Amino acid sequence: MLLHITAGIAHFWRMKHIIFALGLVALAVPAQAACYADYKAKKDDPLRLAYGVTQVTGDCTKKSAANGLRPKLAADGWTLLNIVGTFDESGLEQRKGAAGDFFLRY
Repeated sequence: MLLHITAGIAHFWRMKHIIFALGLVALAVPAQAACYADYKAKKDDPLRLAYGVTQVTGDCTKKSAANGLRPKLAADGWTLLNIVGTFDESGLEQRKGAAGDFFLRY
């Protein structure tokens, strides 16, 4: 009986250390901030131009934004012309009016 209780206490302390270690790992990994990109796109026949804002997954770079956005636009007949830039959520509100229907559409 005493051996069983001792084993239970030892197990408790091991679990406590594991949980503590997992907590430290969670704190050490910084949360990735939201990333957005503004872009220009076109559609032919008749020619239409669009300015939009999209959320970027992966690295917060123009290249990552273009790679993620290009197929989404193409599915609706649009061609990506360029990524204007990338920014965090603090830049969303100021671009909302200019992006209109293309604000977070893709």
